[in-house]
Amino acid sequence: MTTWITICDTCKRDGWDQTDMAQTDGEALADLVETAATGLQNVKTRRVSCLMGCRKACNVAIQAKGKLCYTLGEFAPETEAASGIVSYAMAHAESETGQVPYRTWPEAIKGHFVTRHPPLPDDE
Repeated sequence: MTTWITICDTCKRDGWDQTDMAQTDGEALADLVETAATGLQNVKTRRVSCLMGCRKACNVAIQAKGKLCYTLGEFAPETEAASGIVSYAMAHAESETGQVPYRTWPEAIKGHFVTRHPPLPDDE
């Protein structure tokens, strides 16, 4: 089953307006996550404009049908963060329920969890 990394490409961290502003922090993180996920079979990425987590920018959601889903935030647009996000998404894809044991979490994502959502019920 595919796990999706949904990346907010409009996220702006404090001080963003003091940079060259050629790219938002969310766009920079999205570029890094997309590069880190290139070629993976069970992990895909997509960008959205606003996950409404502005106070905790940069934000991503880890999602898969029928599994627990997670929102993570307060990332810097750096390679280490992107690698951690993708590694966690790979573990999420391998998990039956979407729950990944804490002891296997990449260090780069610890302390970045914002919310956990139960899977939607099946329509019947």
